[in-house]
Amino acid sequence: METLDIIVISVYFLMILYIGLYYSRKKDNTSEYFLANRNLGWFVVGASLFASNIGSEHLVGLAESGFKKGLIESQFEILAAFMLLILGWLFVPFYKKSGVLTMPEFLERRFSSSARMYLSILSIFAYVITKISVTIFAGAIVFETLIGIDFWLGALIVVVVTGLYTILGGLKAVVYTDTLQMFVLIGGSILITVFGLNEIGGWQSMVETSRDSAMSLWRSASDTEYPWTAILFGAPILGIWYWCTDQFIVQRALAARNISVARKATIFAAFLKLTPMFLFVVPGMIAYTYSQTNLEFAEQIGDGAATLPVMVQTLLPAGLRGLVAAGILSALMSSLSSVFNSCSTLITLDIYKKFKPDISEKKLVRIGQLSTFFLVGIGILWIPFQETLSSGGLFQYIQGIQAYLSPPIAAAFLLGLFIKRINSSGVMSAFYLGAFLGLSRLIMEVFAVDNIFTQIHFLHFALFLFLLTSFVMIVVSMLTPPPKYNKIKDLVYSSEIFNSNEVNYQKKIDLILTVVVIVLVFIIWFKFI
Repeated sequence: METLDIIVISVYFLMILYIGLYYSRKKDNTSEYFLANRNLGWFVVGASLFASNIGSEHLVGLAESGFKKGLIESQFEILAAFMLLILGWLFVPFYKKSGVLTMPEFLERRFSSSARMYLSILSIFAYVITKISVTIFAGAIVFETLIGIDFWLGALIVVVVTGLYTILGGLKAVVYTDTLQMFVLIGGSILITVFGLNEIGGWQSMVETSRDSAMSLWRSASDTEYPWTAILFGAPILGIWYWCTDQFIVQRALAARNISVARKATIFAAFLKLTPMFLFVVPGMIAYTYSQTNLEFAEQIGDGAATLPVMVQTLLPAGLRGLVAAGILSALMSSLSSVFNSCSTLITLDIYKKFKPDISEKKLVRIGQLSTFFLVGIGILWIPFQETLSSGGLFQYIQGIQAYLSPPIAAAFLLGLFIKRINSSGVMSAFYLGAFLGLSRLIMEVFAVDNIFTQIHFLHFALFLFLLTSFVMIVVSMLTPPPKYNKIKDLVYSSEIFNSNEVNYQKKIDLILTVVVIVLVFIIWFKFI
């Protein structure tokens, strides 16, 4: 990179740190530090929902996916638009009316403290082996490819800078940096796509040189990578867990000032989630086309993991190269900062406070900051293991982990909200069974065990695990005493939950925009069938 590029990146990092310092003032209560005082607007919350989700598995992983497989993994992004609408219209009213700070807290009030502790520990475990580890690895690749900084030093810079502004500012620092990074990220991705298409001779040239089925979002049931049955029936289960019940995402919706604002934020984010196919996957397909005629470019990309940073380095002029590099790094940092904040929330409120319930608000915030520092340390120690973890592709790796761990959680929230009879005994039985089967599958894959159990497609496995744990949840609940309905009346479905003081036209506008999102999804599906 040239001097101008380094200056652009340096200025950007200084801006991020300034935001963290600015919002580090007066964070002496948990609602302010962890939920930004529940007073954020729809644009900021929606931008944060989008930007915090766009992490390494999107920027690096989806570009790699486009290079190797074509459009198919865009389906997870398209389905996310549906999941965000479900979050806004169905789940948010329950969460906001209950006044909870975390998703495990919601499970405790609906079921038991055991359910709360299970979800807290599982979430932290999943964050460490997926989001934190993979994001650090991807950030190091970007630094190494674009700037020439040693891999380990680049990883250290990503972790330390991100941890610093997260510790200083809490959720408000995270969501405002998310908003800034959303603009940089989208602008940078558009530049890569435009310059890339210009280099290869346009969209049609990419289509003509792409692999078989690369332009299709729906593949036959016999496809080994992503059969349509896996996408249609398995992927939504992961989506329900991630977008509607996971602390990492829901924390942003809870920070909105009211239910109406939170719903508008999810609709805005749903519109934004229709763009990753064009912003992140298509550049990978452009890179594949370019690699067919440029051997040096093909050698630089290698197995595909470095697709995006190599494109930035090769195709963009000085200045723009630095700006786009800042956008890529911003997304990695945004995702990592969100995980740090969500993990510190879980550690502080769902674990630490359970053992010291009388601790002051100010000290609780300090514990949250220290736990973030602890996670930074774990991230640094985890760096040496990143290359083996990402050998199967970053994006598919994360989806696989979610498929093994998330179905019982999705079942608990869905059934718990709509079936009053579901009780703690049923939920915990399903959790233990799900953890045994999911971790067994994960361990077998780590040690390359080849049997019928591991040969099941990971999304079909998610469907199987969801149906099995749902069945266990219902049967055990019916065979054991029912919950006390007066204690859960605000945590299960009723028409009163959805009553609010909104003006009717506000809901009508939201409904119209929701329909527009759904129509756009079907247009994309039929266009790339």
